[in-house]
Amino acid sequence: MSDALINGLAGAGGGIIAQLITYPLQTVNTRQQTERDVKKEKRKTGTIELVCQVVKHEGWERLYGGLTPSLVGSAASQGVYYYFYQIFRNKAMATALDRKRKGIGDGSVGMFSSLVVAALAGCVNVLLTNPIWVVVTRMQTHSKVSKKAQPSHLESTTSDEMIHAVIEPPPYGTSHVVQEVYDEAGLWGFWKGVFPTLIMVSNPSIQFMLYETMLKKLKERRTLNKNNKGVTAVEIFLLGALAKLGATVVTYPLLVVKSRLQAKQVITGDRRHQYKGTLDAILKMIRYEGFYGFYKGMGTKIVQSVLAAAVLFMVKEELVRGVRFLLTKNTVNAVKSKPP
Repeated sequence: MSDALINGLAGAGGGIIAQLITYPLQTVNTRQQTERDVKKEKRKTGTIELVCQVVKHEGWERLYGGLTPSLVGSAASQGVYYYFYQIFRNKAMATALDRKRKGIGDGSVGMFSSLVVAALAGCVNVLLTNPIWVVVTRMQTHSKVSKKAQPSHLESTTSDEMIHAVIEPPPYGTSHVVQEVYDEAGLWGFWKGVFPTLIMVSNPSIQFMLYETMLKKLKERRTLNKNNKGVTAVEIFLLGALAKLGATVVTYPLLVVKSRLQAKQVITGDRRHQYKGTLDAILKMIRYEGFYGFYKGMGTKIVQSVLAAAVLFMVKEELVRGVRFLLTKNTVNAVKSKPP
């Protein structure tokens, strides 16, 4: 089994586990990002309060809306990303060693090369998996419709029920969303938000650059101190969390724009809620919401993404280590079992 395939499968497994743990936070964060109320005086709804509102008016299951396609998307994204990341990294390492033989460099992959490798893997991942995330965003932002009770019901309806009367929506499964997206914009609809998402490959690029750099420094320090102890799962967890935190703070505005474009467009007479494309969304957000609009739900995203990345790195490294151990053990047993 190739090293790229091992890393790809381990990345997919880690992505699924991280997604299961942090999915409710992801759903809440997507709703915060796509909130288009332009009234500055509106009170800000906190993460815990929004979770409680969703549970109260829509049920616990809405926190996991779109979980199935999201798991597919997470497995596909992480698998594709790690597979191509390892392929591109192997080529970068081969190039670095070749340069060393020519007397150039020390044979290691530098920070800039790591950034390029991560960016290339990210671009391939975005182009192949964007349709899945369009479907996931639609399902996460879909909610039951709340509106005031009709006049004929006023006599038997309390004031609270009048405000929060809920109408059950029709089934909103994956096939329904796929048909809805296709009816709205054809095949191109599945690649909505692809431009800011492509720019956002800088997020995993920065993340992996920081991660690889910190991991390399830690190993070098262990070597200098003559400490043969390997990097522990807890240390991997912390390094992954720190790397993701730095990347998220830098690229969050692009994530908000992407979510706005992928969510179902509000068809009303108010053009402030309608986006024709990436540039139109950015300009309208600046004009009507200010720069604050680009950071809606950032606190939630930091908690969710840092936790997810930390879990992903830890699980992925443990899976890679376990698979390599099993392969080595099987190889040794096969050699021992051969007759002399």
